[in-house]
Amino acid sequence: MISTMNSFVTSIIADFVPFIIHSIELMGIIILTGGTLRAFFHYVKSLLMKDDFALKYQLANSMAIALEFKLAAEILKTVVVRDLEEILILAAVVSLRVVMTFIIRMEMKEAEESIIKETEEITIKEVTHPIKETKMLGL
Repeated sequence: MISTMNSFVTSIIADFVPFIIHSIELMGIIILTGGTLRAFFHYVKSLLMKDDFALKYQLANSMAIALEFKLAAEILKTVVVRDLEEILILAAVVSLRVVMTFIIRMEMKEAEESIIKETEEITIKEVTHPIKETKMLGL
């Protein structure tokens, strides 16, 4: 009875986990593709209209989210690993994806800080600019 139940569960895992893994990987690919196309659209728009858009931050965010989906799929692959060689390859892939996600997140933080600094500088200029005009008017 227990042996039959074990083989049934093993069969379900062997049949459905690869489908789930591929679905999650596809989600990551869709996110990355969509984010890249959106970033490209904004890049072209910024060239044509001199629009200042946080392009680097948006692209990095899409890349980080896509990598997290891909990482989730890699973690699920540990359920269906058959031998040591697959485990080593999986460990290397997971390690690379974790490092890439970390680097992208650091770049995002840098870009976010740059955006905040630019926004603060613009706000300071807008606040101090009217003061100069009133002084010039003698008020």
